[in-house]
Amino acid sequence: MSLYRDEGVVLRTQKLGEADRIVTLLTRRTGLVRAVGKGVRRTKSRFGARLEPCTHVDVQLHTGRTLDIITQAETLRPYGESVVSDYSRYTAATAMLETAEKIVAVEKDPALRQFLLLIGALRTLGEGSHDSRLVLDAYLLRSLAVAGYTPALGECARCGSRGEHRAFAVHAGGMVCSVCRPHGSVHPSPETPRLMSALLGGDWESADASQDRHRSECSGLVAAYLQWHLENGIRSLRHVERS
Repeated sequence: MSLYRDEGVVLRTQKLGEADRIVTLLTRRTGLVRAVGKGVRRTKSRFGARLEPCTHVDVQLHTGRTLDIITQAETLRPYGESVVSDYSRYTAATAMLETAEKIVAVEKDPALRQFLLLIGALRTLGEGSHDSRLVLDAYLLRSLAVAGYTPALGECARCGSRGEHRAFAVHAGGMVCSVCRPHGSVHPSPETPRLMSALLGGDWESADASQDRHRSECSGLVAAYLQWHLENGIRSLRHVERS
């Protein structure tokens, strides 16, 4: 059995047997990894508390027949500590973790950009310098963009004509002009796609200055766009505060 070491973010844990857990991580070099933490549910476990969701860890694993085995774990940054006491941050972080797992999907396929994006989003969320809804929507938009699903915001998703078009069609890929507008399109406020562009491009000054009604509309469009492109929906999004 081969040993390897990597750093990663714990995305999810599941009980296994009486004392073990299956731990899902998004790692820097290996990508998505599902591994067994033996005995981590016991109170005397050496590293059980380090393998909690939102924790950035350095782990050593050895390759198993079906699941790898975690043999060592050291905490690098406990992002969970900064979000667990605030409901809006906690639910946003949970949605990020679920999205990361589903958008990477294939195990042990390196996804460095997705890893770095998640680390940055969790750090920003924990700092509390921006509204948690904005941080979540920025992460979702950028994660989709890295995966190849960048929404068209400054041009028609169908014909490519430039301009501030008024209709948004999830199934068409973003904003659409009046000629290409398909059935089922919605007509957001002009400020909403501008906010989406600001979040996608990292223009936090413009994003922070946005109004609540535009943030709510943006969140709705981002959630719908995300769900369309993923085979399975993100259940955590239903708990995110989007008032």
